[in-house]
Amino acid sequence: MTERYLPLYRKYRPQTFKDLIGQENIVKALTNAINLNKISHAYLLCGPRGTGKTTTARIIAKSLNCAKGPTLEPCGECPSCKDIANSTPIDVIEIDAASNRKVEDARNILEKIQFVPVNGRFKIYIIDEVHMLTTEAFNTLLKTLEEPPENVIFILATTEPHKVLDTIISRCQRFDFRRITTEDIVARLKYISQQENIKITEDALFTIARSSAGGMRDSLALLDQISVLDADKEITSNDVNEMLGRLSFETLFDLSSAIVNSETQTAITLLDSVYNKGNEPFQIITNLIQYFRNLLVVKNCSDRKIAAELTQLSEAHILQQKEQSQNLEPEQILYIIERLSFYSKEIKDTTNRYLWLELCVIELSSNVKFSSYSQLLDRIERLESGNTNIPAVPAFNIQKPKQAQAMHVQSANPPISSAPRNTEALPEEKSDAAQTAQFEKPSFVIQLQSDTVHNINTANTEITPAKKNEEAPSHTAQTSQDISSIWSGILQNITSIPSRMFFYNLSRPLELTAEGITIGFAKEIFVKQAQDNSKNAPLKKAAMDYFGVNDINIHIKLVDENEIQSAAPKPSLDKLEKKAPQPVNTASYSQEEEESIALIMNEQPHSNEVSDVIENNSKQPVSSESSSVKKNDTPLNISDRSRMVMELFNGKFID
Repeated sequence: MTERYLPLYRKYRPQTFKDLIGQENIVKALTNAINLNKISHAYLLCGPRGTGKTTTARIIAKSLNCAKGPTLEPCGECPSCKDIANSTPIDVIEIDAASNRKVEDARNILEKIQFVPVNGRFKIYIIDEVHMLTTEAFNTLLKTLEEPPENVIFILATTEPHKVLDTIISRCQRFDFRRITTEDIVARLKYISQQENIKITEDALFTIARSSAGGMRDSLALLDQISVLDADKEITSNDVNEMLGRLSFETLFDLSSAIVNSETQTAITLLDSVYNKGNEPFQIITNLIQYFRNLLVVKNCSDRKIAAELTQLSEAHILQQKEQSQNLEPEQILYIIERLSFYSKEIKDTTNRYLWLELCVIELSSNVKFSSYSQLLDRIERLESGNTNIPAVPAFNIQKPKQAQAMHVQSANPPISSAPRNTEALPEEKSDAAQTAQFEKPSFVIQLQSDTVHNINTANTEITPAKKNEEAPSHTAQTSQDISSIWSGILQNITSIPSRMFFYNLSRPLELTAEGITIGFAKEIFVKQAQDNSKNAPLKKAAMDYFGVNDINIHIKLVDENEIQSAAPKPSLDKLEKKAPQPVNTASYSQEEEESIALIMNEQPHSNEVSDVIENNSKQPVSSESSSVKKNDTPLNISDRSRMVMELFNGKFID
């Protein structure tokens, strides 16, 4: 009877620490622990599949239970070494946690722990895929795992350490296995191919290594599968790709070149050829995503070694991708990957997958050849700097309109734009060259030539004009006329009539800007009154409304007569909105108010009339029902004496 065939991954399983590949740090730590006799009672081995976790656990067991041990090089001849190599050991118990995950299985382990080892020095429990144990089973092992018998060692292996309880992890020495590099896998495959007389190209070995995702066992299993294809013919990368159902690098290179060069017909033809060979649409688009991902990495990596490590491509393929990526911007590659990812989701959920794959290729090959971002940024910088000598960008195909039409709101919910709109039609006498210069601009540049600002009400498409305030002129070099005009606009915005007349009659504007306004008074008493909140707040609000700002500084200062004379002249009373006078009830005046009245009377052209009113007011009470000289029939009770005095500034009559 012939001997049963042994798969390559079992036949060439490492038997000593020096045979382990790609885990140098872990090998160094474990060998030092055995040499120094610092062997832990529990180990936790974590990492992806096929990286050597279970193999390492068996090597630890063999090194500790060898007849010559503990040693780093087990003899392989003693009964313990032979039993472990044949997977029939007595003192090394391997448990599959996926099928022995209940609390009863954990209790069974605790019962057998009490027995001493038969052939070796230690009884070693290797629990594979330990994350599959239930919480109750973990808790059952908790105390024993922390303080096991002297001759018991636990070795736990898992591919998902985040599912293991933290209380278990804290009681173990943890070792994280990394994925094996492509170069290490290729070197191992080449050695095994020579030992087994397998004819295979180096490119095919790289393809096998890349498809294994860093797992040695997967690579050996695939090599074992491909080795039976044709004993007389050398195995190539195309054979590997056909076995895996993957597209070859050459096919992906041709298809991607047709996409980035906007050769739609060539791309569709290549796609049809690939699909007719039996490749599934989802597999095709997945390979394209991986290809353009590698292209993006190669584009951004100047070091070929780093690019080879990140992409797991051969040097020849990296050179091809490097040349292909020279005419592409990173943003363009990202755009392609984003669209491929979108269509991959659609292909996964639809019944007609090939149709969506065709749509994907047609869209990409039609739209990829857009202007690079560097060109767009350069164009924006030139526009902002005022340079009119800007080369045309082919990507912007904006047709020249015959005549610009006035803009109208056409729907119930018009689009809202934060920029003012130009509602004037262009004059017909403009030349074609002028119209072309205005309309052949990219969509991201907006040139505003509007004289009127409109606020669009989104609820009912009404277009209401903006505030009637004049636009503030530049204040870098204000003239007296400018200050007088601005001061008139600010006074119109003061809603309180007493405050308005107070500032109109007694103050002079010295500086009016959007950052702050400075007002001067000739007497200190008026400076104090102006700094009061009842006077200062209306002025501040009026200034903010006029300049259209959220905050503004108000400076009140005492000035001499010369500064008053050199200040801007008072605006005409005709420009101010006239308000009806309001009756004021008062019986007596303070000394400060009398001084205010005296100053006003010196400035008012009709001061005698005001004096008569005050004198009459002191002799008879105010009547809210009848008066022979009142101008306003609407009474208003005002208790603030300073506001009463402000009424007098405007020459109002008092009942």
